[in-house]
Amino acid sequence: MKRLVKILLICVALLVVLLAAAITLTIGWRPFLGPKARALTTLKFEVTPQRLERGRYLFNGIAGCVHCHSQHDLTQHGAPTIAGTEGAGEQMPFADLPGKVFAPNITPDPETGSGTWSDDQIARAIREGIGHDGRALFPMMPYQQYRSMSDEDLASIVVYLHTLPPVRHQLPRTELIFPVKYLIRSAPEPLTAPVTAPDPSNQLQWGKYMVTLGGCADCHTPQVKGEPIAGMDFAGSGVMKGDWGEAAPANITPDATGISYYDEALFIQVIRTGYVKARKLSAIMPFIVYRNASDDDLKAIFAYLRTVKPVKHRVDNSLSPTYCKLCRSLHGAGDQN
Repeated sequence: MKRLVKILLICVALLVVLLAAAITLTIGWRPFLGPKARALTTLKFEVTPQRLERGRYLFNGIAGCVHCHSQHDLTQHGAPTIAGTEGAGEQMPFADLPGKVFAPNITPDPETGSGTWSDDQIARAIREGIGHDGRALFPMMPYQQYRSMSDEDLASIVVYLHTLPPVRHQLPRTELIFPVKYLIRSAPEPLTAPVTAPDPSNQLQWGKYMVTLGGCADCHTPQVKGEPIAGMDFAGSGVMKGDWGEAAPANITPDATGISYYDEALFIQVIRTGYVKARKLSAIMPFIVYRNASDDDLKAIFAYLRTVKPVKHRVDNSLSPTYCKLCRSLHGAGDQN
């Protein structure tokens, strides 16, 4: 009997060791321990005219904050923001999300918005993915890209948020399905070192910075299980479905199947108007906010995109979606790759 008990204990111990090793080598321990989070500070950003103006520019432009955290008029081209809802939040209108995802009310309303959040709570959420209540934010909030946001640009956005008209708009909390609600706890990472922006006079580096803040790769690079496919950067992706309908993000590399035929003037015209000559862009492409970028920033973005690796990958929204072996998803002309 004692020998049997000993054998059972050894077997249990081995199972525990194997399970621990499997967790360590696969999903890690964050889903069980909770997200990494630095301690909050009493940080308070100084309000200056320069920060207010820069924050307004980023919020309503390349960073796209207003686009996700507001309601939209889907009857108009580009689904512009409905006046009076700027920053008041909405349910993310994408189909096939792992639950109900809400971009919260970030106006300074004290009851339903960010009115009681400290500057550092807001800053930590933007770049580190930790909500004001300590939970991990769903990475549809692009904090993994905003990690590259400079300290000064971060301060500008936080300062500007405090000036938004408070809107009383109660929204539910994001509710994700199992196991996603636990797996996303691995996504946040603390930022403890200063972050600086490149010199705007260096057009390519500044263009890369703008492309990162704009989250261009998020849509235009295909992913499998949340990880970008190697060698397919900016090469276009599968069909995205939502309230606007469905469309696949285009190949924006300088390949013949991408935008090699664009020149700087056409690129700016497309972003400003939402049309590629006579062809209307889908509202999934947020040109409605990117068009608020300055000519210099759009020129820098275009210059940087001309330097990315050309990838042969045809994406054509005028055709019915078919399976593509390159991006492993469905889109028009998928069977031609």
